[in-house]
Amino acid sequence: MGASSGIGKEIASILAGDGSLVAITGRRNELLEELKKSFDGRIIASCFDITKDDNAEKLESIAKRLGGLDWLVISAGCGETAKELSLEIDKTTVETNVNGFVEIANWGFNQFTKQGHGHLAVISSIAAVRGNSWAPAYNASKAFQSNYFEGLWIKARKMGSSIGVTCIEPGFVDTKMAKSDKLFWVVPVKKAAIQIIRAIEKKKRKVRISRRWSLIAWLLKWMPFWIYKKIG
Repeated sequence: MGASSGIGKEIASILAGDGSLVAITGRRNELLEELKKSFDGRIIASCFDITKDDNAEKLESIAKRLGGLDWLVISAGCGETAKELSLEIDKTTVETNVNGFVEIANWGFNQFTKQGHGHLAVISSIAAVRGNSWAPAYNASKAFQSNYFEGLWIKARKMGSSIGVTCIEPGFVDTKMAKSDKLFWVVPVKKAAIQIIRAIEKKKRKVRISRRWSLIAWLLKWMPFWIYKKIG
């Protein structure tokens, strides 16, 4: 989900290149078709917007075209920074990263429960750890995703299910989402995608990309508020 650019596109490219049959989705059909043509016969493209109301129907159709579903990777997301608080930015962020996300995740978990196997993954963010004055809705939406997936992992275990649930929290990755000129420890998108695929294969519950970002997450989590408020 969300393979027209960035991490989602790279994950799809690697999997298709390794011989997997991959379904890609996104809102920009021309970019989906361009990627599809690069992997003759190994990519199925479906153009739709996850903020609309027909997600379940679209996903059912994709699963049928694939002949089954083993992984569902939710990479669709958006986020903007702004000095002034913008209702338009916040509503768009919530519609995509919360409302659209939860519909896809809910469908995926129930689908895998019915078929008895499958792995669900989401590209959340290190931003999930704390709030941020420049993008309050984005950080809050990523916290929602990470907490939701923690709940799904626990639910699967309580059900005695073998369904995999992996939450990925990248730091800065070299994509269009990384918009500041004051970035550090920027991970190349291909390296990030490879690490994500490995984490899913190993059925990790949570992983930070790259691992050094676990240190940043720890520092942010335990940093006293009187210090954090100066940088957040």
